[in-house]
Amino acid sequence: MNENSFLVFVVEDNEWYNKLLVHSLSLNPSFIVKSFMDGKSMLAEIGQNPAAITVDYNLPDMNGIELIQKVKKINPAIEIVAISEQEEIETALKLLKAGAYDYLVKSKDIKERLLHTIQHIYKNTDLKNTIQSLQKEVANKYTFEKTIIGQSDAIKKVYNLIDKATQTNITVTLTGETGTGKEVVAKAIHFNSNRKSAPFIAINMAAIPSDLLESELFGHEKGAFTGASMQRKGKFEEANNGTLFLDEIGEMDLNAQVKLLRALQEKEITRVGSNVTIPTNCRIIVATNRNLIEDVKEGKFREDLYYRLFGLPIHLPPLRERDNDVLILSQHFLKLFCKENDIEVKKLDSTAKQKLSRYVWPGNIRELKSIIELACVISNSNVIFDEDIQLATNKDLLPDLMVEEISMREYNQRIVLALMKKYNNDTKLVAQKLDIGQTTVYRLINETKEEV
Repeated sequence: MNENSFLVFVVEDNEWYNKLLVHSLSLNPSFIVKSFMDGKSMLAEIGQNPAAITVDYNLPDMNGIELIQKVKKINPAIEIVAISEQEEIETALKLLKAGAYDYLVKSKDIKERLLHTIQHIYKNTDLKNTIQSLQKEVANKYTFEKTIIGQSDAIKKVYNLIDKATQTNITVTLTGETGTGKEVVAKAIHFNSNRKSAPFIAINMAAIPSDLLESELFGHEKGAFTGASMQRKGKFEEANNGTLFLDEIGEMDLNAQVKLLRALQEKEITRVGSNVTIPTNCRIIVATNRNLIEDVKEGKFREDLYYRLFGLPIHLPPLRERDNDVLILSQHFLKLFCKENDIEVKKLDSTAKQKLSRYVWPGNIRELKSIIELACVISNSNVIFDEDIQLATNKDLLPDLMVEEISMREYNQRIVLALMKKYNNDTKLVAQKLDIGQTTVYRLINETKEEV
């Protein structure tokens, strides 16, 4: 018997009926069937880990309920089908409550009904094994060393914080520019935590219209609004016992923030169109490329929600601050793309490496991956040269102003003043372009005036 065999135990003290059940189940060539005349002899062989057991209600040494309870205590995953001559509903309910998968009455069609039931268990078991296999594959895919590539001091600090995040269920706030890999880090935390066998559910808050966000998060009942033709679970319910990743959390409007805050505080949600509260148990990870504390000051983000979500902050550094990680990631994406497309692995020429190292990477890791893949396609040999690297802008070198040694504050002031001139002193538009708060723009302008 190999590990993929579907083993079924038949426990029946009537010899003739025992043979009938064994013969019926043996019609399926995928089943290996073993029979027992009493519960004690079957329990002695339970170490063989049968996938299913048929149990007669009246056995010489114990009744069906007792036997079911003993089996479930040893291995809750074993499915049990109770068989009895009794048709009382009360008996059936007791057996099902004890843990029976199904309850069958001895009748003329018992052979067909039993075979159908065990075949159903067989299909479900096969599906469970497939899911477990995929979960292991996904968990392996999201080990730290395979997802967060790099050796810089900046990324090593991130490794350390991720490791701490996996050891508890603390809420995690991921910050960083677009393309720095916030969702990848969220998945790495989930699949290395004690919740890895439960769902990882992601939702981009900016991609959902504000009038639909409540339904997306909390679900809705049939008829709750126009178009709600059926009941639907929300993301909180889907992520139960797992992780809910709320990306671009800073884009929520204030009304939705109130409802999210309540769900987090009470650990329960209410579907749209219902008055029934549903308890939830999911770990929360949020991500944003905004400065939430600035948004709080400007009244764009609720202060109470900010502190409820804050938890463990993990800032993902932009690629330009990760030293030699650009080349390490480039090699990684090269190998990955060549393997996926079944082509010979290509190498980066020194001129290509230099070009990659001098670029400022406004799109971060996401941009690097796209450029490396394009270079693989453009290259005419197994070596990628600088001309194969098609950067999104011709401003691939570090700006000339780096030659002048001034403070970071002075750089920030110059950038703000340049954009204020470009956009006719529209502070709100400048704040949006720089992804900072409007008060920060005012502060930098005033500091410049004071210094003059």
